Amino acid sequence: MQFLWLALSIPLLMSSAWAEEPADVAEEDASVLEDAIAEFVPTYSATLKQLGANYTMHLRGIEGSDSVSFDVRADQVVTKARVNLEYSYSPSLLSDLSQINVMVNDQVAASLPVPAETAGSLQQQVIDIPPHLVTEFNRLTLQLIGHYTMMCEDPQHSSLWAKVSNTSTLELETTPIVLPDDLSRLPLPFFDGRDSRALELPFVFASTPDNLALEAAGAVSSWFGAMASYRGAHFPVALGQLPEKGNAIVLMVGAATVAGVEGIEGARPSLTLVANPNDPYGKLLVIAGRDGEQLKQAALALVSGSHVLSGAAARIDRIDSLQSRKPYDAPNWLPSDRPVQLGELIEAKRLNVSGYNPGTINLPMRLPPDLFNWREKGVPLHLKYRYTPQPVSTNSSLLISVGGKFIKSLPLPSQESLKDDESLMAKLQQDDSLLREAELLLPLNSLPLQSALQLRFMYDYIKQGECRDIIIDNMRGTIEPDSTLDLSGYEHFIAMPNLGVFQSSGFPFTRMADLAETAIVMPAGAGAEEFSFYLDVLGRFGDSTGLPATAVTVTQGDDDTQLKDRDLLILAAAGNQPLLQRWADLLPASLNGEATFELSDLVHRVRYWTGSDTRANLRQARSSLAVGTGGAGAYVAGFESPLSSERSVVVIAAASPEKLIDVSTALRGGEDYEDSLQGSLAVVNGGRINNLVAEQQYYVGELGFFRYLQWLLAHNLAWMLLFTLLAVALTSVLFYFMLRARARARLND
Repeated sequence: MQFLWLALSIPLLMSSAWAEEPADVAEEDASVLEDAIAEFVPTYSATLKQLGANYTMHLRGIEGSDSVSFDVRADQVVTKARVNLEYSYSPSLLSDLSQINVMVNDQVAASLPVPAETAGSLQQQVIDIPPHLVTEFNRLTLQLIGHYTMMCEDPQHSSLWAKVSNTSTLELETTPIVLPDDLSRLPLPFFDGRDSRALELPFVFASTPDNLALEAAGAVSSWFGAMASYRGAHFPVALGQLPEKGNAIVLMVGAATVAGVEGIEGARPSLTLVANPNDPYGKLLVIAGRDGEQLKQAALALVSGSHVLSGAAARIDRIDSLQSRKPYDAPNWLPSDRPVQLGELIEAKRLNVSGYNPGTINLPMRLPPDLFNWREKGVPLHLKYRYTPQPVSTNSSLLISVGGKFIKSLPLPSQESLKDDESLMAKLQQDDSLLREAELLLPLNSLPLQSALQLRFMYDYIKQGECRDIIIDNMRGTIEPDSTLDLSGYEHFIAMPNLGVFQSSGFPFTRMADLAETAIVMPAGAGAEEFSFYLDVLGRFGDSTGLPATAVTVTQGDDDTQLKDRDLLILAAAGNQPLLQRWADLLPASLNGEATFELSDLVHRVRYWTGSDTRANLRQARSSLAVGTGGAGAYVAGFESPLSSERSVVVIAAASPEKLIDVSTALRGGEDYEDSLQGSLAVVNGGRINNLVAEQQYYVGELGFFRYLQWLLAHNLAWMLLFTLLAVALTSVLFYFMLRARARARLND
């Protein structure tokens, strides 16, 4: 109704303003109307780089092309689309035979001429895309149709090229639509996988949440964080007030209500989907319960059973846990107790490619961060692949890389080189493709925790001679889904503290995917900023594991029994964390009163953080600095729990609640940050991360007895000398008694 009223009012307001008001007033009213219209016309703009093209598109040959994908949210309809294209092309192209096509879903939206007078220079062009070509799932393709001669030409001649900058932008204007109140559509509209932008989803508490309410909210935020994945997620928090526009999650306990949310009682655990009274296009997901336990029950039903819900409301009668989780069983992590098939990592259809220069097959890999790779040769990869042998070739190969680092090249023999193998030739007569297998070792010490196994088929282009060069696109390649990657030979053992693995994987908290062995210590008198930061952190944990944090414990730290045998994440702002005052002698930094920080030579960049050799990573504190004013606004520190050995504590403290947003942004990282968190102490100054100390004082995990003994002796000269002396003494004693026994035997004889 509000949108309809605006549409009907626009001509009346414009006519009255132009008829009766001076020109400057009319311009002011027109500006106000434009702003009002823009509020109901969401716009979306993204560069080709943001859409996945991390490189300048290089279109080669007589029919070279490259593409990116873009999708449209389910609650929006595209009314206008355009591409702001930045490109250049070869001066050798014949303008009357060549062109650059802009296609959407294989339909030509525009054909750009390539005049000779602008060849070789950067061009800019705005191309309007007919809205009817845009659907929910779309592919934007740039295609070069290139020719350099009227006579016989080489289809892969070096003069046939065009380059499209990945700073080119795609702009969409959309009209919102109202979705029905139906729980079966969850997680829509709160999260839409077709939207590549970062998720921002407000949480509204009817009253100041207690620990159980925070545990319920944390399960929901980690669920959305797992779905948001690479996009990132931020969860602003409000107390008793709905957002002015958009969607929100509302949590209500008992008789506490939120203005605008009526008719929902918290007598039983329930999930209800209603419209946002402040925005006709926004939705509210109301999670309600009589008390904190029921609220948590409703939240767990949402994150674990949303696929079985339907209608506008659901009442939860019971939810039971049938099986407890095991360490390292996070769905997003590669299994470390069995070989994993590559078909488990991506869809089988994405393991197939075609053409002489096909795209790269990317298999995402997220490794457990504590794999012990000392003196290990590498991760066994049993690769099965199928390809189309060329009649003649010399350099056709399958290139294998991990995280952009080249590992090995496997040759793809031609039919000519296989002609002596009668069995293979017989198979080729029955099947155009040839199956081969290879055993490789991937070096674990050079693999980032989040990387990709990259496989690319490269085929020779054989010159046939003048007027005979014709490209026949019959080359095919596939990676068999039952190829395996095996981490089961690695044990779990890592030196701590290590803020690097905390930032990248949430370790050690994510060792249990549901955070069953984690306690989060909230500050006293926490407000909206602290609650929002807590939800952001759990969203990152969900991104790491792929599971909601259904077993996390929230506490204020006043009872040590709740902190024993758990990994602790302690949040503090403006000195409102009593636990840090009790453990002040363990902290490498403090923001209570004056700011104090321990310093090591890590700040001088004597050597960069490496990773494999724990001794080389050590940067122990050498001095301490106290600052009365002008100190850093926030820090992150790690140390061993004083309550339980081999348990970790990570402290995130800020000088004020507002500074916590800087830490949340730093944890997400990205191109704006030159550094990432490392070591045992790091400070966050706005958009800058400075690592101060790298003290590794304890170890987490288990090694076999002999493996641990080998590692201990190799890293400790004193232990090696002691062990050698003991071995020599023991051997001497054994020889002494043995020789004495032989002497006594001879005397007796």
